[in-house]
Amino acid sequence: MQSSPQTPKTYNVWIWILSIAIPVAVAVLFTVKIPGVERLGFLPPIYASINALTAVILITAVFQIRKGNRKLHERLMKTAIVFSALFLIMYMAYHMTSDSTPFGGEGFIKYVYYFILLTHILLSIIVIPFVLITFVRGVTGQFYKHRKIARITFPLWLYVAVSGVVVYLLISPYY
Repeated sequence: MQSSPQTPKTYNVWIWILSIAIPVAVAVLFTVKIPGVERLGFLPPIYASINALTAVILITAVFQIRKGNRKLHERLMKTAIVFSALFLIMYMAYHMTSDSTPFGGEGFIKYVYYFILLTHILLSIIVIPFVLITFVRGVTGQFYKHRKIARITFPLWLYVAVSGVVVYLLISPYY
């Protein structure tokens, strides 16, 4: 589907608004605890599983576009975006009802955990505009530009999805 020349500018405004608003909202909501609500301790394995599914979907989407299956690729990418949004909603719901779990590992594994956690958090913020720009370029038919930025977006987004699962696996014994 082609868009008018003005449409991408409208999208760009929303991309930057969301790219700033989402991390700010997460940071603010991270400090909010909902009083009188039971801890949602069942959510971490669910949102870790959603991260794992997102990684599988991203890899599958790349294989599909390489096979020339543009429609399935587009559906898979839309699903990956929905899954990422669901992850974020569940992640925030958990942290608004629960205290953060300290990592209990010691020695070398502690440094590995914190390295993965820090890179996961930083890249999860950085990847937001990349995902949105890549998506808009795809759905507006700017396929050359889409492919160009997708080469950056894919490994970033895949790392965020996989590292989220790794962080969960490393911290899960301490919940």
